[in-house]
Amino acid sequence: MPAAISYCFRILQRHLQGDSLLEMGPAEGVMTELLATTGKAMTIVEGSALFCDSLRQRFPAATVVHALFEEFQPTQRFDTIILGHVLEHVQDPVDILARTRQWLKPGGRIFAAVPNARSVHRQAATIMGLLPQEDALNEMDRHHGHRRVFNPESFRAAFSQAGLRVDVFGGYWLKPVSNGQIESHWTPAMIEAFMQMGERYPDIAGEIYVVASLPPV
Repeated sequence: MPAAISYCFRILQRHLQGDSLLEMGPAEGVMTELLATTGKAMTIVEGSALFCDSLRQRFPAATVVHALFEEFQPTQRFDTIILGHVLEHVQDPVDILARTRQWLKPGGRIFAAVPNARSVHRQAATIMGLLPQEDALNEMDRHHGHRRVFNPESFRAAFSQAGLRVDVFGGYWLKPVSNGQIESHWTPAMIEAFMQMGERYPDIAGEIYVVASLPPV
């Protein structure tokens, strides 16, 4: 949902560091458009050649690298590394985070966001028998190529296992019903209100995020 990406960017802006950023797996580049407005030197790594071609045309000032994350070998380190809805897709999230740890400048930050298994709408679906358990993959998860659905504990644990320090844990988008129901009946004001409500109740928000950094030496 574009409104969720836009709200995620608003949160991300609070945590941007320095002059350089790396965006991992931007796909169609919805977040990239927003990141381009920051004026920071932008590197993008994307596994799809088609997406890379489009991103190069749309963001000529950015460095676009066509590579899998496991193959990416940057020649520089970054102030901010962004994984927007990436870790639910990859084979080994801890391995990817351990790699990003090596690409981070001292004092830099990693920002990552994922769907939350404990979201209100997933809890309701489990109670209704539509999901066998909160972290089970539903039809939409499979459509989007998700391999897992993190809960707040498993999400934070992935960073710790990768040798990173979790500085901030939060959420946004308190989502009581499905995207289809929301798109059919909700006004922009309602969506904005529930985006903000998710920040108040991160453990049950639809989306959760972590800001992480290198631990002290």
